[in-house]
Amino acid sequence: MSAALPSVGTLLREWRQRRRLSQLDLACEAEISARHLSFVETGRSAPSREMVLRLAEQMEIPMRERNTLLVAAGFAPVYPEKSLTDPALDSVRLAIDLMLAAQKPYPAFAIDRHWSIVASNGALPELYADVAPFLLESPVNALRLTLHPEGLAPRVANLGEWRGHLLSRLERQIQATADSVLLALMREVSEYPGAAGQRDSHGYAVAVPLKIHVADRLLAFFSMTTVFGTPVDVMLSELALEFFVPADAATAAAIRVMEAAELARA
Repeated sequence: MSAALPSVGTLLREWRQRRRLSQLDLACEAEISARHLSFVETGRSAPSREMVLRLAEQMEIPMRERNTLLVAAGFAPVYPEKSLTDPALDSVRLAIDLMLAAQKPYPAFAIDRHWSIVASNGALPELYADVAPFLLESPVNALRLTLHPEGLAPRVANLGEWRGHLLSRLERQIQATADSVLLALMREVSEYPGAAGQRDSHGYAVAVPLKIHVADRLLAFFSMTTVFGTPVDVMLSELALEFFVPADAATAAAIRVMEAAELARA
């Protein structure tokens, strides 16, 4: 039997505390009285659908969790959630495929809320040459793939700072969403052996690169993340496109050589 969903007041209070807002702060931002907000949080007043959404907007609560708040308050969810295979998202999937394909010969991925890779442009297959097969089983988790000792981690030259970068991103996601799956993922990857998750950006003029040994070459990439700007679908609001671009001329030249060799083998 599943546990009963906490009351909407309890959930709102937890989100307010997570955002480090006082009742007065939130009430002022939502243009309601602190007394009314207190009554909502304690269950003495039942919030309207509009009130739930207004408070959620002020606290920047993600769409998925806004639906949870609405259900707890006795209302139907307002944000749909479709998969990328849904015909209604054909145009979105086409846009994603075009953006990923345009990134070739450099790697690019579409990653969901839990860091599962839902689409890839298949570039640089040499990157996965010695990765354990179980890490490449669908759905591939980008964090496990990168940080697991049987994944890419042994070949990441700056593992400590890259691990620190990834764990910082994951921590920000957890703070924003309070997602239990992400919390479990954090515990798991934090226990992987290897370089400590510290980030030291000294010496980098632009951004911290991923430095990784691939086919006897040391490649360096900058990571760029793109999200949809005006999503109204839960899945789409959680989707990120991750592009890896050469951080130096040597990397760009090496990948062109590897691409030419792959085309010659085809």
